[in-house]
Amino acid sequence: MENGIFASLDIGTTSIKVIVAEIVNGQTNIIGVGHEKSRGLSRGIIVDIDQTVISIKNAVKQAEEKANVTIDEVIVGIPAYGLEIEPGHGMVKVAGDESEITDEDVQNVLAAAMVKAVPPERELLTVLPEEFVVDGFDGIRDPRGMVGVRLEMHALLLTVPKTIMHNIRRCVRNAGLIMRDVVVQPLAIGSIALTDGERDFGVVLVDMGGGQTTASAIHDNQLKFTHVDQEGGEYITKDISIVLNTTVDNAEKLKRNHGYATVNAASAEKNMLVEVVGQNEPVSISEEYLTEIIEARLVQIFEIIKEELDRIRALELPGGVVLTGGTSALPAIKELAEEIFGVQTKVYIPDYMGVRYPTFSTAIGLIQYIAGQDEIQRLINDFINGYENEPASAPVAEGNRPQQMEYREQYVDEDHSPETKVSFWEKIKAFFASFFE
Repeated sequence: MENGIFASLDIGTTSIKVIVAEIVNGQTNIIGVGHEKSRGLSRGIIVDIDQTVISIKNAVKQAEEKANVTIDEVIVGIPAYGLEIEPGHGMVKVAGDESEITDEDVQNVLAAAMVKAVPPERELLTVLPEEFVVDGFDGIRDPRGMVGVRLEMHALLLTVPKTIMHNIRRCVRNAGLIMRDVVVQPLAIGSIALTDGERDFGVVLVDMGGGQTTASAIHDNQLKFTHVDQEGGEYITKDISIVLNTTVDNAEKLKRNHGYATVNAASAEKNMLVEVVGQNEPVSISEEYLTEIIEARLVQIFEIIKEELDRIRALELPGGVVLTGGTSALPAIKELAEEIFGVQTKVYIPDYMGVRYPTFSTAIGLIQYIAGQDEIQRLINDFINGYENEPASAPVAEGNRPQQMEYREQYVDEDHSPETKVSFWEKIKAFFASFFE
């Protein structure tokens, strides 16, 4: 695992999370947290750039003050909404005189795998290698240093809508930050919420956010499937607000302080007072009645997800279901999920001081995923982003003066001049031009 100080940015529907962590010898220490109410987002999608930028700046400022560092670069989570996963295959002749496979050969076979045209409305997010094949010998994770004549790569190509990427880029840049890396959220969460066995044998990961719920199937250590239901915890809050005729803020407090996921866990005897719009005196309702409202929406979300998971038989994976995200904090949600999905279910809560709440799973996972990448994945990311990596590190701040985070610049946005922007498609064209001369 890479050492250094890392900062992540999770742009959620209900809140913006910024985490600053120091990793030393594989040990992750959270040294700063920023948590700000979201503005400018709807159902996980940015709809107002200026408002979102304000929220990002506030969250970053909070994290900087707590960590005593200046955050310049962040690892950004990309929602799975509109994500497409396609197979890719490349094959090249090894270029070296002695037929020893080098970084250049890996980049060449990556270029060959990426020849498939990406539609103009979509953008390539990353390439995840499944295996390399050297002269017919398959199952190789890192072929560098091996001797061979023919190198092949089987991979998964992840693409996302260009509009989503553009809006995220613009918000990050306008907040005065650089996108160090981007990671699709299910991969980030899976890096901390799942065990090695679950990622290998197969599991369903359900991220229950405020504006949307994302179900992902992970098998053979690869992201195989994602489905996004445009409903989340925010919808539960609105249901409570409408049914009880109370404000959204009151509804959110009722959900957090008195709500359960299933009526079986609630009490018909326990009552609470609710301030009702248009009435001078509060109204008394039972815990059971409040939970009926919550359960109705949760059942709808789970049943929609189950229909999609049944279609690909994902619930047959031996790892069952893992729940995380802010809405998964509702008491008894594990029991409701097991009743609907019909498989073993568990709730993941991060075990880090100060962030022991499932709403922080994505923000922490972004750091763990990037810091834990192997050399092959980093080489691939470097090629896609069009630059060479240098080890990233930053000393811990000392005293009261904020310490500049010494990250390498890894991202060039579309507004930079042509002289400083390097396109990986140009590398691909150049490679094939020389290869077929």
